[in-house]
Amino acid sequence: MIHTPDLPMLGQGFYWQELSVGQKFRTFRRTVTETDLVNFISVSGILETIFIDATYTDGAIQGRPVPGALTYALIEGIILQTMAQGTGLALLEVHKKMHAPVMVGDTIWATLEITAVRPTSKNNRAVVSSEVIIMNQRAEPVITYTVSRMMAGKP
Repeated sequence: MIHTPDLPMLGQGFYWQELSVGQKFRTFRRTVTETDLVNFISVSGILETIFIDATYTDGAIQGRPVPGALTYALIEGIILQTMAQGTGLALLEVHKKMHAPVMVGDTIWATLEITAVRPTSKNNRAVVSSEVIIMNQRAEPVITYTVSRMMAGKP
């Protein structure tokens, strides 16, 4: 195959110059599966009884809850693949608040609003801040967070 840098790259994220304060996006939806839960707790070591025992009934949450970290990671994965692929340079800061549990079988999605774009003095970069609201299939917020990322500029 011939290398053709003049062709647009599929899946390329946004350069910071393409983002502006107030700009809003929504992600695709994704159903959280039992396999997601098992794989995540296995690799992360988050082996609390509430996540590993399907018959556990002593807690405040009944059913198959998933760790908040899994919900956050799934949405960050979608954002990386769609907004920051090839242009995101660093995750700088995150502040999260959990509002409601996510259960196996729930479908999650998010909205994202750009809250700041601050160009740096060097290397054609900017710090881009945003507010993310993760919701379940009933459009109920389950996690909200603010995040700052270092984003590349146009070449």
